[in-house]
Amino acid sequence: MQNQMSDNKYITQLNNSWIGELVRTIGLSVILALGIRTFVAEARWIPSGSMEPTLHGTPNQWEADKIIVDKLSYKFTKPQRGDIVVFSPTQELKNENYQDAFIKRVVALPGETVELREGKVYINKQPLRENSRALPEQFTSVEVCTSGQRPPFLSRPKTIPLDSYLVLGDNRGSSYDSRCWGVVPNRNIIGRAVIRFWPLSNIGSIDKAPVYSR
Repeated sequence: MQNQMSDNKYITQLNNSWIGELVRTIGLSVILALGIRTFVAEARWIPSGSMEPTLHGTPNQWEADKIIVDKLSYKFTKPQRGDIVVFSPTQELKNENYQDAFIKRVVALPGETVELREGKVYINKQPLRENSRALPEQFTSVEVCTSGQRPPFLSRPKTIPLDSYLVLGDNRGSSYDSRCWGVVPNRNIIGRAVIRFWPLSNIGSIDKAPVYSR
């Protein structure tokens, strides 16, 4: 009985010590970190060059841009044209065995009709006005679609379904995007890329000027 009382006393003393406090603090920090990553924001790195020149991507994560993805704001608002979004693979992409998340820019919204004409993007029969200072003018076509559905999704005009979005890479000549495989349902969108935190020389907001005229 005396030994048991001594053990209980030792446990009580440990719980009240700095060691117990440290354990509780670490545990709480881990829970908060997991909660933030699940519901609020998370860090990611850019694995390809499809978003050049806006975001530098490379398979070597130590040389790639690293970003913070806002996962909370789309709980209250809808994606807007020009947003850079991170999304899980659509069913079409899963059918091609893609498993990792994609990052692209929202170009067309639900209900809009999109077509490619002479290397230009047209929304509801009007040319999409892109800010050349933020996004250099590029030739946009389905010629980049060497895989995916046949014919490519934007080989002819398409109306975007409700609650879905058409996304393109900023590097139009080297991006596997909606032109080839279709739209992104809202449920697949993980969040919006808002801040670049690496490299330190380029830290800050990602789009410093609006890409599209509102």
